[in-house]
Amino acid sequence: MRRWIITALVGSGFGLAGCMSTLPVPHLGTEPEVTRLVSGTPPGAPAGSCWGKRIQPGVYETVTEQIMLQPAEVLADGTVLSPAIYKTETRQAVVKERREIWFETPCAAQMTPDFIATLQRALQVRSLYRGPITGEMDKRTRAAVRKYQQPEGLDSGILSLASARRLGLIAVSRDGI
Repeated sequence: MRRWIITALVGSGFGLAGCMSTLPVPHLGTEPEVTRLVSGTPPGAPAGSCWGKRIQPGVYETVTEQIMLQPAEVLADGTVLSPAIYKTETRQAVVKERREIWFETPCAAQMTPDFIATLQRALQVRSLYRGPITGEMDKRTRAAVRKYQQPEGLDSGILSLASARRLGLIAVSRDGI
């Protein structure tokens, strides 16, 4: 049985934005839930293009410091009249800022069962996909897409347009031809 869920993008996770209509996408287990939105493309995106967004959460650390409020009173012979007084301060420090990573994706109209079956075969040849060729963008297919894209710096099960081109699934435009 398939579950279809529509959610809003919050906190950290992945999302598809900029596609032509609001469509539910199946729940994917380890892949965060995905929603296709009518708006929400990056600035300057061409009309009619589709985009995925990965939100890389910020990294924070707790810093605890001892701050001297009053130094110790010490006699010339080394006798301590009163010890130093310290105050403990704890604060959050940003180690790495939160980032939105936008990447162009094939639009929903391109993600036909034939296209997805071809994607599965292309990933299978590269020993990344071991499931049956179903033509469905299921959990196994998304995991294989993630494995393929990770070395390029995109940790997402959403197929990027650049990855689809590298796999030979989408034509690459040639200047002047």
